[in-house]
Amino acid sequence: MLRIFALLTVLLAGAAVSDAAVAAEHGTRDQAVAMVKRVETMFQKDGADATFKAITARTFNDRDLYPFVYTLDGTDCVAHGANSAMVGKNLIGLKDQDGKFLIRELSETAKKGGGWVDYKWPNPITKLIEAKSSYVERIGDFFVGVGVYR
Repeated sequence: MLRIFALLTVLLAGAAVSDAAVAAEHGTRDQAVAMVKRVETMFQKDGADATFKAITARTFNDRDLYPFVYTLDGTDCVAHGANSAMVGKNLIGLKDQDGKFLIRELSETAKKGGGWVDYKWPNPITKLIEAKSSYVERIGDFFVGVGVYR
């Protein structure tokens, strides 16, 4: 009986370590907010051009966390930490797989003082469409966001 208990303890400990390892692969909501704040700090210190170049060069990226920046009206992507092909594109009409106009909602949320927006988006690591929540804030004539996959 003691051997069975010892075996179960080892198996459960291994499962806990495995869950912790999986969780460590994903950024948290607090880390997403902190990344937005780091982008804002650079924007204030070094200006828009340097900040946008750093974002698109993936300087801020951490695991599945990456920043993105759009003009405040949402019509122009000016920096993207996961997909540089999005830069310069007007994506205001972009819908997620559920039909949500996600750039419009991100823009409106930023204009109202910032906050979280839920939608579906391709995960750059898994390449699958996943549920995502992005935190956005206004920075000058732009908004910056960082999302977490749920």
